[in-house]
Amino acid sequence: MTLETAIQGLCDLHIHAGPSISKRCVDALEVYQNAAAKGYRGLVIKDHYFPTMMSAQIVQKHFGQAEDAPRIFGQIVLNNAQGGINLKAVDAACGMGVKLVTMPTVSSAHHIQAYANKTFVGGGKESVPETPICYLDEKGALLPEVEALLDYLAQRPEVVLATGHGSPAETDALLSAATAKGIQRILVNHPFCLVNASMEQMVRWAGMGAMLELNACDIDPVSSFADGDLNIVGEMLENIPADRLVIDSDYGQNGNIEPVEGLIHLAGFLREKFHVSEEQIHQMGVVTPGWLLGLNER
Repeated sequence: MTLETAIQGLCDLHIHAGPSISKRCVDALEVYQNAAAKGYRGLVIKDHYFPTMMSAQIVQKHFGQAEDAPRIFGQIVLNNAQGGINLKAVDAACGMGVKLVTMPTVSSAHHIQAYANKTFVGGGKESVPETPICYLDEKGALLPEVEALLDYLAQRPEVVLATGHGSPAETDALLSAATAKGIQRILVNHPFCLVNASMEQMVRWAGMGAMLELNACDIDPVSSFADGDLNIVGEMLENIPADRLVIDSDYGQNGNIEPVEGLIHLAGFLREKFHVSEEQIHQMGVVTPGWLLGLNER
């Protein structure tokens, strides 16, 4: 297998595309057309403030009807703009065919603390401040609304639970409860670069069945915002099986590389820097994310 064949059928689960109150370098249609030109099979549009099913469905309907056209999906992120951990909003999103339900990101107390003294490039222009969300009680247990959300998602196996920007303790409790309830499609966002999980935690989460992201935006030197420790990336690649890792872009920011170009570059970077095989790249970029999206078997 060559690198060119390894990346045929890429699925990017983490693309920031407009319209958005955040500044984006591409909109949903532009990134979809770029993805189709490079042989993608699937992509998910993410916005921290608004659900993206509407733009995804419009693009699919009017520009994605060919038999070999990639599938484009939407997600909802449970920030304050959606009422926080709001089961009614999730239910409406599921009625619209949402693919990822993501725990708080910009509204997460852990995120807000991490960016207390610096600007988050993905943030939007707002006049009402965020109310920090921590979804654990004072004893470290999940709040009742989170338990209810997980019960709901356990009945919808086609939907992916993504962990957002919560703390390691929040993520750990979430994954323990989700897997106990039988939720299988789980994606851990930014496991080491923003969440700051330990290697022991990441290995345990993978062993529980979760998939862990390697974001191009965090780790590829061509990214304008890369701040991930490459030594940790190497440890992840050594200690976590390829079928528990997902490569995605997390691109779309103004002033950064275009998402499709960026994910393809990440594949080459991982091969050159860490000697990741073409088969591993295919697993992390095509097979596993394709399974999360329901496009193929594992």
